[in-house]
Amino acid sequence: MADRNSPDDRPQPDGSEMGWRALGYLLSGIIFWGGAGYLVDLWLGLPKVGLLVGMLVGAAAGMYLLIKQMSKLLTDTD
Repeated sequence: MADRNSPDDRPQPDGSEMGWRALGYLLSGIIFWGGAGYLVDLWLGLPKVGLLVGMLVGAAAGMYLLIKQMSKLLTDTD
């Protein structure tokens, strides 16, 4: 039982893992909200305005989640 790792001894994420996580947050936000905007365009008959707004909102949401997650990881390593 003494050889088990405590929660404080868990391995820290390396740079590539954090990079893939960042890419995933940004792409998933853009794709999800861009798709929602596209559906709004189809529903309201707009000329791709909803798609553009959805992609911008998705990028902003992805960056917000990315900053929130990375600041949490950086403060936990101290």
